[in-house]
Amino acid sequence: MPDWLGSHARCFAFLGGVPQIVVPDNLRNAVSKAHRYEPDINPSYRGPAEHYGVAVLSARARKRRDKAKAEVGVQVVERWSLAALRHRHRHRHQ
Repeated sequence: MPDWLGSHARCFAFLGGVPQIVVPDNLRNAVSKAHRYEPDINPSYRGPAEHYGVAVLSARARKRRDKAKAEVGVQVVERWSLAALRHRHRHRHQ
């Protein structure tokens, strides 16, 4: 759970803002019980979501299209990140 919450905080800081809605897959760290309009949000996740003013909607169970859209978004961000880092070299300090 600390890694999950920390990853969100670092992502929002990197982006310089927050989205209006976060749609996590139905993992237990985020959603205790999935429901499209009133998901039961894990209390440890609800606190930071309220702090950032983000609505949490769980992905619909057994709806592959929802998951595919989220994964395409992750793929796009991953490609942009790797493209930006492609020509960087790690410098060794001696």
